[in-house]
Amino acid sequence: MIRFEFIGTTVTRLGESPLWDARTQRLWWVDTVGCRIGGCRVDGSDLVEWTYDQAVGSIGLAEAGDLVAALADGFYLIDGETGAARPIARPSSIKLPIRFNDGKADRDGRFLSATMTEHDFESRNGTLWSLGTDGTATLLEQDFRLGNAICFSPTGDFLYFADSLEGVIRRYRYDRSNGAISAREDFLDTRPFGSSPDGATVDSQGRLWVALVQAQKIGCFSPNGDLVQLVDVPLPNPSCPAFGGPKLDILFLTGISDSGWKMRAEGPAAGRILAVHGLDATGIEESPYRSRPTN
Repeated sequence: MIRFEFIGTTVTRLGESPLWDARTQRLWWVDTVGCRIGGCRVDGSDLVEWTYDQAVGSIGLAEAGDLVAALADGFYLIDGETGAARPIARPSSIKLPIRFNDGKADRDGRFLSATMTEHDFESRNGTLWSLGTDGTATLLEQDFRLGNAICFSPTGDFLYFADSLEGVIRRYRYDRSNGAISAREDFLDTRPFGSSPDGATVDSQGRLWVALVQAQKIGCFSPNGDLVQLVDVPLPNPSCPAFGGPKLDILFLTGISDSGWKMRAEGPAAGRILAVHGLDATGIEESPYRSRPTN
């Protein structure tokens, strides 16, 4: 039986990028427009929140208990104890109102993040970048509006990615040896389910779990793109899912209370962190970004 539980008392304006750290048994997330990274135990205890001077698009694990983050203007290493941010790579083309948004680590130590133009959903200035283990950022894709739904198949040989405003999740063959991507393949159109795709994650069976933000649902789709399950959730504007918990069988969801643009919600559930139990699915431990200095 599916059961819902709100985690702690944190309220985000634009909650995104939930991330389970199996090493420390902690859940992390970001409040993008609140310029914050937050974290806690699975029961909501031991809360930490760090605030920055710019938007936080997404986070991933890094080595030695640290995090990697896509802040508005580039990639940063976040100290796992203090929250201090150290820049790794800031592409010169990324300047406000363009900022980094959704991101995820691949299975081989890189971290990918896509950009968007704030408060402008017509400009096709979006770019998808890969932060390599040598600390350099490489452009992978461009000419889209709102990059989202970044995640990888269990074996790491497919990349999922969406321009949310198209309503279609793309799939690319992904070369694990060098991080290169193939030509785009349209994998899944979420518009028949009442929503554009927001964040997404993959479970251990290779099924894609997608936040259907306008429909207030989570969709589960097979590796072939067929609908497996739709779950109504008591969370307005669910924005991004991630599996976690000691058995990796809890689906954590962030939500949006005030995106600073068009997406708003009121009520006690708006902007909360939701845990969904009983989905009969387990996730995959996220791989850390691995920094290997060049000689």
